[in-house]
Amino acid sequence: MDELILHYLSSFSTIILFLIVAITLYTLSKGADTLVDEAVHLSVHWGIPKVVIGATIVSLGTTLPEATVSVLAAINGNPDLALGNAIGSIIVDTGLILGLAAIIGRLPVDQMTINKQGKVQYLSGILLAVVCLPFFSNGVSGNISQWMGIVFLCLLAVYLYVSMKWAKSTDAEEYELEEGSRPVFLQIIRLIWGIALVILSSKVLIPAVEISAVRVGIPQSIIAATLVAFGTSLPELITAITAVRKGHGELAVGNIIGADILNVLFVVGSAAAVTKGGLDVPVNFYKLQIPTMLIVLFLFRYFAKNSDDVISKKEGIFLVGFYAVYLVLNYVWI
Repeated sequence: MDELILHYLSSFSTIILFLIVAITLYTLSKGADTLVDEAVHLSVHWGIPKVVIGATIVSLGTTLPEATVSVLAAINGNPDLALGNAIGSIIVDTGLILGLAAIIGRLPVDQMTINKQGKVQYLSGILLAVVCLPFFSNGVSGNISQWMGIVFLCLLAVYLYVSMKWAKSTDAEEYELEEGSRPVFLQIIRLIWGIALVILSSKVLIPAVEISAVRVGIPQSIIAATLVAFGTSLPELITAITAVRKGHGELAVGNIIGADILNVLFVVGSAAAVTKGGLDVPVNFYKLQIPTMLIVLFLFRYFAKNSDDVISKKEGIFLVGFYAVYLVLNYVWI
């Protein structure tokens, strides 16, 4: 099926391909939105506190596009796209999306979240950077092995378990949500539809990006870290903007922290675990992608710990400006 899609898309002009990429990025976002909405409704119906929803189900839902794109890319033999999408999504989430959220509205920071999940977020980024080093693969470039991907997935299970333990120590009344009016069976059907939409969109998106990248002469790793990473991060963007406009900026912060953790443990872990040879790390990642990821995670943690429990508009502008510089450098350093 993948070869058939690739052959069919090859017959289109470059402009049409760009249009197809834009459409599939949109359907990825809508599919993830449906998935998240119905997961929230089901969780409320089953009596799960909101803090658990935000830290696990919502983050898993908004990270599903990254995971689907990266796993399919890895299976199709495109590790540049898989790893670049994960690292690029962390940079987009923490730099651009949180920065825009801080500019648009008030972005309060819960110090308990920063001290617990925020620490996991930062350490996950460091862990990813370390395992990417050539030292672990005895080569010029690094490789995230299949067994390391399995280790990441095991750490994901530990993270989800610990998150639920943390949630139990929180007052559940504070996180009550109104139950959706739709019957449970309709919520399940919509949930399945959201998952299907994400997967089908990804199957079209990957070959379209491959062909487009080859035609315009841009490496797949750069495309993955910018265009695809931004597109698959649209659910986080929509969630963040909606949250701050409704006066719930802390939900945006929590969702991004969870998404960053899952981009390492879930996205990179699953992509590496499904490939026998693991994920090769392109040499150019050591020059820009990995350092930028570590810097933006440090900046977020610094702003969160060095403020009056709020990420200010000035700090938001700085984060967006930092992302803009990174975006320019991607195309200057090809």
